[in-house]
Amino acid sequence: MQALTDIELTGLEVFSRGKVRTVYDLGENLLIVASDRVSAFDCVLPTGIPDKGKVLTALSSFWFKKLDPVVEHHMVSDDVADFPEAVKDYEEVIRDRALLVRKAERIDIECIVRGFIMGSAWEEYQKSGTVAGEKLPAGLEKGDRLERPIFTPSTKAEDGHDVNITIARMREIVGDETAETIIDKSLAVYEMARAYAGERGITLADTKFEFGRRGGGIILIDEVLTPDSSRFWLGPPGQDEPYHLDKQYIRDYLESSGWDKNPPPPVLPEAVVEEARKRYAMLYTVLTGDDRFE
Repeated sequence: MQALTDIELTGLEVFSRGKVRTVYDLGENLLIVASDRVSAFDCVLPTGIPDKGKVLTALSSFWFKKLDPVVEHHMVSDDVADFPEAVKDYEEVIRDRALLVRKAERIDIECIVRGFIMGSAWEEYQKSGTVAGEKLPAGLEKGDRLERPIFTPSTKAEDGHDVNITIARMREIVGDETAETIIDKSLAVYEMARAYAGERGITLADTKFEFGRRGGGIILIDEVLTPDSSRFWLGPPGQDEPYHLDKQYIRDYLESSGWDKNPPPPVLPEAVVEEARKRYAMLYTVLTGDDRFE
């Protein structure tokens, strides 16, 4: 099985190009197309994961539909039959890899919600006892569940690494009203998703969202609750070594490989690629009940 790492829809206007996705401008709407590329530590790896783009697209679509009662979002359709005439020639290439979405003015803040102390939050806590500048109880260990989920913003960088900021700094950037809105929406989405995943034996440790302004309101945009944007663990919280159903598995391999995190990144061994694909597919199956990627 081959990974599809390069997708070019010649003749369509590129709105933006990211490490994994390319967004095309269709006038009133945008088309988000997900490849099988993998990024880690701000580098795009030379090895893709087969079907990764399809899993990301299918999971985002699944969650957007489920979140309809919770938050307004930008998804219009994931069905190529609903896509405009301009993309008809590319239907087979983008089938199951693309979302048709409404345009919105992106708010340049990564909205991170953490239910457990991991990653950059753990690094900050070790140094200062804080996360996003907010004091946390003493004595927490890596991976501990927090008493309540916390919102920790970061900048949204086009290139390079996002930088964690305090909520006070976020208020300065976007204003108090917008800050309160995206905090409330982020926590509501996380709580709903954590409860749903937990009922299916999966722990949603943390996740990140993006929001945009449209028609005077603020809506959820980009991808949502995928294994690229979230930490999902198989089984209950409190495990010493959780079984990751997300990109953390790839990060852990790279950390152990001896790579210094400077370009060029290493090629992933076939066994790592197969295991990563298995974990992405498993997450989709357990959350949705659909085993098409198994």
